[in-house]
Amino acid sequence: MANKWDESSIPDQSGKTIVITGSSSGLGLHAAMGLASKGAEVIFAVRNVQKGIAATKQIQLRHAKAIVKVMKLDLGDMSSISDFAAAFQKQYSNLSILINNAGVMMPPYQKTKDGFEMQFGTNHLGHFALTGLLLPELLKTPKSRVVTLSSLAARSGRIDFDNLDGSKGYHGFPFYRQSKLANLLFAMELQLRLSASRAETISIACHPGIAATNIISRGSGSEVRGLLRLLMRRMFQTAEMGALPTLYAATELSLKGGEYIGPDGRGAKRGHPIIDPIVHKLFDKKIANQLWEVSEKLTGIHYTFPN
Repeated sequence: MANKWDESSIPDQSGKTIVITGSSSGLGLHAAMGLASKGAEVIFAVRNVQKGIAATKQIQLRHAKAIVKVMKLDLGDMSSISDFAAAFQKQYSNLSILINNAGVMMPPYQKTKDGFEMQFGTNHLGHFALTGLLLPELLKTPKSRVVTLSSLAARSGRIDFDNLDGSKGYHGFPFYRQSKLANLLFAMELQLRLSASRAETISIACHPGIAATNIISRGSGSEVRGLLRLLMRRMFQTAEMGALPTLYAATELSLKGGEYIGPDGRGAKRGHPIIDPIVHKLFDKKIANQLWEVSEKLTGIHYTFPN
Protein backbone atom coordinates (compact mmCIF):
# COMPACT_ATOMS: atom_id res chain seq x y z
CA MET A 1 0.00 0.00 0.00
CA ALA A 2 1.37 3.42 -0.97
CA ASN A 3 2.25 5.88 1.77
CA LYS A 4 -0.53 8.34 2.50
CA TRP A 5 0.02 12.03 1.77
CA ASP A 6 1.15 14.06 4.78
CA GLU A 7 3.16 17.18 5.56
CA SER A 8 6.41 15.45 4.60
CA SER A 9 4.99 15.14 1.05
CA ILE A 10 4.99 18.91 0.50
CA PRO A 11 7.51 19.84 -2.21
CA ASP A 12 9.99 22.69 -1.75
CA GLN A 13 8.20 26.05 -1.69
CA SER A 14 11.26 28.33 -1.81
CA GLY A 15 10.67 31.54 -3.73
CA LYS A 16 6.88 31.37 -3.41
CA THR A 17 4.77 34.13 -1.87
CA ILE A 18 1.68 32.81 -0.11
CA VAL A 19 -1.20 34.73 1.49
CA ILE A 20 -3.33 32.88 4.07
CA THR A 21 -6.39 34.52 5.56
CA GLY A 22 -7.22 33.75 9.18
CA SER A 23 -3.80 32.23 9.80
CA SER A 24 -3.30 33.24 13.44
CA SER A 25 -4.89 30.01 14.76
CA GLY A 26 -6.42 26.68 13.82
CA LEU A 27 -6.22 25.29 10.30
CA GLY A 28 -4.69 28.46 8.89
CA LEU A 29 -1.84 28.47 11.41
CA HIS A 30 -1.00 24.83 10.74
CA ALA A 31 -1.12 25.40 6.99
CA ALA A 32 1.18 28.42 7.42
CA MET A 33 3.54 26.33 9.54
CA GLY A 34 3.76 23.63 6.90
CA LEU A 35 4.35 26.04 4.02
CA ALA A 36 6.86 28.22 5.89
CA SER A 37 8.82 25.12 6.89
CA LYS A 38 9.25 24.36 3.17
CA GLY A 39 10.74 27.77 2.35
CA ALA A 40 7.73 29.86 1.27
CA GLU A 41 7.25 33.47 2.33
CA VAL A 42 3.95 33.34 4.18
CA ILE A 43 1.83 36.43 4.73
CA PHE A 44 -0.58 36.22 7.65
CA ALA A 45 -3.65 38.15 6.53
CA VAL A 46 -5.41 38.56 9.87
CA ARG A 47 -7.96 40.72 11.65
CA ASN A 48 -6.05 40.74 14.95
CA VAL A 49 -2.46 41.82 14.26
CA GLN A 50 -1.23 40.99 17.78
CA LYS A 51 -2.51 37.42 17.47
CA GLY A 52 -0.87 37.24 14.06
CA ILE A 53 2.48 38.34 15.45
CA ALA A 54 2.22 35.76 18.25
CA ALA A 55 1.49 33.08 15.63
CA THR A 56 4.51 34.03 13.52
CA LYS A 57 6.69 33.78 16.62
CA GLN A 58 5.43 30.23 17.14
CA ILE A 59 6.55 29.35 13.65
CA GLN A 60 9.94 31.03 14.01
CA LEU A 61 10.60 29.13 17.23
CA ARG A 62 10.19 25.88 15.28
CA HIS A 63 11.72 27.06 12.03
CA ALA A 64 14.35 29.73 12.59
CA LYS A 65 14.68 30.50 8.87
CA ALA A 66 10.94 30.87 8.27
CA ILE A 67 9.94 33.96 6.27
CA VAL A 68 6.68 35.20 7.77
CA LYS A 69 4.91 38.54 7.79
CA VAL A 70 1.70 39.91 9.31
CA MET A 71 -0.69 42.21 7.43
CA LYS A 72 -4.06 43.44 8.70
CA LEU A 73 -7.17 42.19 6.94
CA ASP A 74 -10.78 42.27 8.12
CA LEU A 75 -12.90 40.26 5.69
CA GLY A 76 -16.02 41.81 7.16
CA ASP A 77 -14.98 45.27 5.94
CA MET A 78 -14.64 46.00 2.21
CA SER A 79 -12.43 49.03 2.87
CA SER A 80 -10.03 46.81 4.86
CA ILE A 81 -9.94 44.33 1.98
CA SER A 82 -9.13 47.12 -0.47
CA ASP A 83 -6.45 48.50 1.86
CA PHE A 84 -4.88 45.05 2.23
CA ALA A 85 -4.79 44.49 -1.53
CA ALA A 86 -3.25 47.94 -2.13
CA ALA A 87 -0.62 47.37 0.56
CA PHE A 88 0.21 43.94 -0.86
CA GLN A 89 0.52 45.28 -4.39
CA LYS A 90 2.94 47.99 -3.21
CA GLN A 91 5.26 45.39 -1.75
CA TYR A 92 4.88 42.38 -4.05
CA SER A 93 4.66 41.93 -7.80
CA ASN A 94 3.51 38.31 -7.73
CA LEU A 95 1.42 35.90 -5.66
CA SER A 96 2.00 32.16 -5.87
CA ILE A 97 -0.84 30.93 -3.67
CA LEU A 98 -3.87 32.59 -2.09
CA ILE A 99 -5.50 30.48 0.61
CA ASN A 100 -9.02 31.65 1.47
CA ASN A 101 -9.12 30.06 4.91
CA ALA A 102 -10.68 32.49 7.40
CA GLY A 103 -14.21 31.90 8.56
CA VAL A 104 -16.83 32.45 11.22
CA MET A 105 -19.33 29.82 12.32
CA MET A 106 -22.80 30.35 13.73
CA PRO A 107 -22.45 33.73 15.43
CA PRO A 108 -25.59 35.44 16.75
CA TYR A 109 -27.29 37.43 14.00
CA GLN A 110 -25.13 40.36 13.06
CA LYS A 111 -23.93 42.20 9.97
CA THR A 112 -20.57 43.16 8.58
CA LYS A 113 -19.53 46.79 8.33
CA ASP A 114 -21.02 46.87 4.83
CA GLY A 115 -24.38 45.41 5.90
CA PHE A 116 -23.91 41.78 4.82
CA GLU A 117 -25.00 38.90 7.05
CA MET A 118 -21.82 38.05 8.97
CA GLN A 119 -21.23 34.49 7.75
CA PHE A 120 -22.06 35.07 4.08
CA GLY A 121 -20.25 38.41 4.17
CA THR A 122 -17.07 37.15 5.82
CA ASN A 123 -16.79 33.57 4.58
CA HIS A 124 -17.84 34.18 0.97
CA LEU A 125 -18.12 37.83 -0.06
CA GLY A 126 -14.93 38.90 1.70
CA HIS A 127 -12.93 36.18 -0.02
CA PHE A 128 -14.66 36.83 -3.35
CA ALA A 129 -13.56 40.48 -3.15
CA LEU A 130 -10.04 39.67 -1.96
CA THR A 131 -9.47 37.14 -4.74
CA GLY A 132 -10.74 39.56 -7.36
CA LEU A 133 -8.46 42.35 -6.14
CA LEU A 134 -5.40 40.06 -6.04
CA LEU A 135 -6.19 38.36 -9.36
CA PRO A 136 -3.71 40.49 -11.38
CA GLU A 137 -0.81 39.28 -9.20
CA LEU A 138 -2.02 35.69 -9.41
CA LEU A 139 -2.38 35.80 -13.18
CA LYS A 140 1.17 37.01 -13.74
CA THR A 141 2.68 34.39 -11.42
CA PRO A 142 3.48 31.08 -13.14
CA LYS A 143 1.47 28.10 -11.85
CA SER A 144 -0.32 30.15 -9.19
CA ARG A 145 -3.26 28.80 -7.21
CA VAL A 146 -6.33 29.92 -5.31
CA VAL A 147 -7.36 27.51 -2.55
CA THR A 148 -10.76 28.11 -0.94
CA LEU A 149 -11.92 26.28 2.17
CA SER A 150 -15.40 24.85 2.21
CA SER A 151 -16.87 22.41 4.74
CA LEU A 152 -18.80 19.19 5.10
CA ALA A 153 -21.67 21.54 5.92
CA ALA A 154 -21.80 22.51 2.24
CA ARG A 155 -23.37 19.11 1.47
CA SER A 156 -26.67 20.28 2.98
CA GLY A 157 -26.30 23.93 2.04
CA ARG A 158 -28.68 26.00 -0.09
CA ILE A 159 -28.23 29.52 -1.46
CA ASP A 160 -31.30 31.55 -0.51
CA PHE A 161 -31.00 34.48 -2.89
CA ASP A 162 -34.16 36.04 -1.42
CA ASN A 163 -32.71 36.26 2.08
CA LEU A 164 -28.94 36.58 1.83
CA ASP A 165 -28.85 39.28 4.51
CA GLY A 166 -30.97 37.32 6.97
CA SER A 167 -33.55 40.10 7.24
CA LYS A 168 -36.40 37.61 6.59
CA GLY A 169 -35.24 35.22 9.29
CA TYR A 170 -31.92 33.92 10.56
CA HIS A 171 -30.69 30.65 12.00
CA GLY A 172 -26.96 30.23 12.51
CA PHE A 173 -26.29 26.80 11.05
CA PRO A 174 -28.32 27.10 7.82
CA PHE A 175 -26.52 30.39 7.13
CA TYR A 176 -23.17 28.72 7.84
CA ARG A 177 -24.04 25.91 5.41
CA GLN A 178 -25.01 28.53 2.84
CA SER A 179 -21.69 30.35 3.19
CA LYS A 180 -19.70 27.13 2.85
CA LEU A 181 -21.65 26.04 -0.23
CA ALA A 182 -20.96 29.50 -1.62
CA ASN A 183 -17.22 28.92 -1.03
CA LEU A 184 -17.39 25.69 -3.01
CA LEU A 185 -19.45 27.14 -5.86
CA PHE A 186 -17.10 30.12 -6.07
CA ALA A 187 -13.99 27.94 -6.25
CA MET A 188 -15.45 25.77 -9.03
CA GLU A 189 -16.84 28.70 -11.01
CA LEU A 190 -13.52 30.53 -10.71
CA GLN A 191 -11.78 27.50 -12.20
CA LEU A 192 -14.20 27.41 -15.14
CA ARG A 193 -13.56 31.09 -15.86
CA LEU A 194 -9.80 30.72 -15.51
CA SER A 195 -9.85 27.74 -17.89
CA ALA A 196 -11.98 29.62 -20.41
CA SER A 197 -9.44 32.44 -20.44
CA ARG A 198 -6.57 29.93 -20.75
CA ALA A 199 -4.96 31.32 -17.61
CA GLU A 200 -2.22 29.32 -15.91
CA THR A 201 -3.73 30.05 -12.49
CA ILE A 202 -5.90 27.28 -11.07
CA SER A 203 -8.64 27.23 -8.40
CA ILE A 204 -9.14 24.33 -5.97
CA ALA A 205 -11.54 23.83 -3.07
CA CYS A 206 -10.95 21.79 0.06
CA HIS A 207 -12.51 20.92 3.38
CA PRO A 208 -10.93 19.70 6.64
CA GLY A 209 -13.45 17.03 7.60
CA ILE A 210 -14.26 17.59 11.26
CA ALA A 211 -11.32 19.21 12.99
CA ALA A 212 -10.85 20.60 16.50
CA THR A 213 -10.41 24.34 15.95
CA ASN A 214 -11.61 27.59 17.50
CA ILE A 215 -14.10 28.27 14.68
CA ILE A 216 -16.77 26.80 16.95
CA SER A 217 -16.33 29.83 19.25
CA ARG A 218 -19.24 31.45 17.32
CA GLY A 219 -17.23 34.30 15.85
CA SER A 220 -15.68 35.51 19.09
CA GLY A 221 -12.20 34.22 18.28
CA SER A 222 -11.82 33.05 21.88
CA GLU A 223 -10.26 29.70 22.74
CA VAL A 224 -12.57 26.73 23.31
CA ARG A 225 -12.10 25.42 26.86
CA GLY A 226 -13.29 22.87 29.39
CA LEU A 227 -15.58 19.94 28.62
CA LEU A 228 -16.25 21.10 25.04
CA ARG A 229 -12.51 21.13 24.35
CA LEU A 230 -12.16 17.61 25.77
CA LEU A 231 -15.08 16.33 23.69
CA MET A 232 -13.66 17.94 20.56
CA ARG A 233 -10.32 16.22 21.09
CA ARG A 234 -12.03 12.82 21.38
CA MET A 235 -14.48 13.20 18.51
CA PHE A 236 -12.62 15.34 15.97
CA GLN A 237 -9.31 15.00 14.23
CA THR A 238 -6.53 17.42 15.14
CA ALA A 239 -6.08 20.78 13.50
CA GLU A 240 -2.78 19.44 12.12
CA MET A 241 -4.66 16.67 10.28
CA GLY A 242 -7.46 19.06 9.35
CA ALA A 243 -4.92 21.31 7.62
CA LEU A 244 -3.66 18.53 5.33
CA PRO A 245 -6.37 19.00 2.65
CA THR A 246 -5.41 22.70 2.49
CA LEU A 247 -1.73 21.84 2.12
CA TYR A 248 -2.50 19.18 -0.49
CA ALA A 249 -4.66 21.61 -2.48
CA ALA A 250 -1.93 24.25 -2.28
CA THR A 251 1.06 22.11 -3.23
CA GLU A 252 0.18 18.75 -4.84
CA LEU A 253 1.68 18.95 -8.32
CA SER A 254 -0.77 16.52 -9.97
CA LEU A 255 -3.80 18.77 -9.43
CA LYS A 256 -5.16 20.50 -12.54
CA GLY A 257 -7.78 22.82 -11.01
CA GLY A 258 -11.42 22.27 -10.14
CA GLU A 259 -10.77 19.51 -7.60
CA TYR A 260 -12.35 19.30 -4.14
CA ILE A 261 -9.96 17.91 -1.54
CA GLY A 262 -11.02 16.29 1.73
CA PRO A 263 -10.09 13.49 4.17
CA ASP A 264 -10.18 9.88 2.96
CA GLY A 265 -11.91 8.40 6.04
CA ARG A 266 -15.52 7.34 6.49
CA GLY A 267 -17.90 10.15 5.66
CA ALA A 268 -14.89 12.33 4.74
CA LYS A 269 -14.74 13.29 8.42
CA ARG A 270 -11.11 12.45 9.11
CA GLY A 271 -8.02 11.02 7.47
CA HIS A 272 -5.48 11.89 4.83
CA PRO A 273 -6.26 14.10 1.82
CA ILE A 274 -7.76 12.80 -1.41
CA ILE A 275 -9.98 14.19 -4.18
CA ASP A 276 -13.60 14.15 -2.99
CA PRO A 277 -15.92 13.32 -5.91
CA ILE A 278 -19.00 14.75 -4.19
CA VAL A 279 -18.16 18.08 -5.81
CA HIS A 280 -19.86 16.83 -8.99
CA LYS A 281 -23.16 16.49 -7.08
CA LEU A 282 -22.84 19.81 -5.26
CA PHE A 283 -21.84 22.06 -8.16
CA ASP A 284 -24.72 23.66 -10.04
CA LYS A 285 -23.58 25.88 -12.90
CA LYS A 286 -26.75 27.98 -12.96
CA ILE A 287 -26.64 28.71 -9.23
CA ALA A 288 -22.88 29.36 -9.38
CA ASN A 289 -23.39 31.91 -12.16
CA GLN A 290 -26.15 33.66 -10.24
CA LEU A 291 -23.99 33.69 -7.10
CA TRP A 292 -21.11 35.20 -9.07
CA GLU A 293 -23.30 37.98 -10.48
CA VAL A 294 -24.79 38.75 -7.05
CA SER A 295 -21.33 38.74 -5.47
CA GLU A 296 -19.98 41.22 -8.02
CA LYS A 297 -22.98 43.47 -7.45
CA LEU A 298 -22.77 43.37 -3.65
CA THR A 299 -18.99 43.81 -3.38
CA GLY A 300 -18.47 46.10 -6.37
CA ILE A 301 -15.56 43.89 -7.43
CA HIS A 302 -15.62 42.82 -11.07
CA TYR A 303 -13.14 40.21 -12.23
CA THR A 304 -11.05 40.80 -15.34
CA PHE A 305 -9.71 37.68 -17.07
CA PRO A 306 -7.23 37.52 -19.98
CA ASN A 307 -8.76 37.46 -23.45
